[in-house]
Amino acid sequence: MKRSGVTSRRNLRHLQDTKMSGKNLEMRETAARICRDYLHGVWKRVTAENITLKRISGGLSNWLYNVQLPDGAVPIRGEPRQVLLRLYGQVHGERALEGLITESVIFTLLSERRLGPKLHGIFPGGRIEEYIPARPLLTKELSDPTLSTMIGEKMGQIHMMQVPISKEPTWLWDTMAKWLATATDILETVDEVDPRQHDNVYTLRSFDLETEINWFRDLVARGKYPVVFCHNDMQEGNILLRQNSRKTELVVIDFEYCSYNYRGFDIANHFIEWQYDYTEGNYPFFHERTGCGPTQEQKLNFIKSYLRTVQKESQTEEERIMMEIKIFSLASHLFWGLWSIVNAKLSEIPFGYWDYAVCRLKNYQCLKEKFVMSEQSTLHDINRRKVTDTD
Repeated sequence: MKRSGVTSRRNLRHLQDTKMSGKNLEMRETAARICRDYLHGVWKRVTAENITLKRISGGLSNWLYNVQLPDGAVPIRGEPRQVLLRLYGQVHGERALEGLITESVIFTLLSERRLGPKLHGIFPGGRIEEYIPARPLLTKELSDPTLSTMIGEKMGQIHMMQVPISKEPTWLWDTMAKWLATATDILETVDEVDPRQHDNVYTLRSFDLETEINWFRDLVARGKYPVVFCHNDMQEGNILLRQNSRKTELVVIDFEYCSYNYRGFDIANHFIEWQYDYTEGNYPFFHERTGCGPTQEQKLNFIKSYLRTVQKESQTEEERIMMEIKIFSLASHLFWGLWSIVNAKLSEIPFGYWDYAVCRLKNYQCLKEKFVMSEQSTLHDINRRKVTDTD
């Protein structure tokens, strides 16, 4: 039964891929009509026959296309020569619809502030975005001093935004709670797992994920950490280096996880991404770059750029952020570890989700042990000083 289910999904995917192909006449007519309705100038005269339509991304939730004006068409009022057409898949449930609306609002605000791609139009079922001739950064480029300074500035600009959504830092806890429920069910019921994954599943079952989340939540509750509007996934794949420009320019994309959250999470999560390369061509399709995390000097380079942007430059703030990085690095490993377990069962994208989940959660456990030992050492020193002072 389960194998036939997989076959059915593959057949569905094949039918959808055929229907949504850039060569499909119905798809071309849809794209041309949307561009005529929502763009201006020479776009008013495009047809299914004369546009260039290329599908550039797939999936069951979103379809992305590069739409270009016909050869020889000359823009008359500054309209773009090419755009990115995003079509949403089916939206199920009130929460999904709410998330879609929130993402559209965030995308619009980021576009207006020139922090993300320009928004050309929103229509029922999708939107038209600026097509950016750019490439994502490479993992090794995150440590480049110039680029790191620019990323710190970009993050600061995002953190300064005022967005009309809930300002409470509930997103982190709500998302982990949702993923915990799914991950627990997966680990308890997974049966048709690849035999090569048995060791990974066994390892993951050894983690008491609920206890770890509660422990970390109690840790955060003991302090007072700044809450700002965060990107929450500023890894190299979501930072584009614009090509063919006279100066180096970065564009941040993919706002799926944007929310109000703890400042430290966004910064710590970015630094941890220095250690993961997702361009590996063979299984598990990622490579852990052990020992490639930022040095103290590299962290300070980023932090100083960030603080200049948010206009809070001071040694005190630098030290505060350093402590936040130490604490919220734990959250990054725990968060994406849960994410990976969920996707190991649900995603059809070829990626070593089981391996990645083990990798992130083992790193969480290692950091936690170091953190606890550091806290105990600090407490011991304080008590020793108290005894000395009493004597």
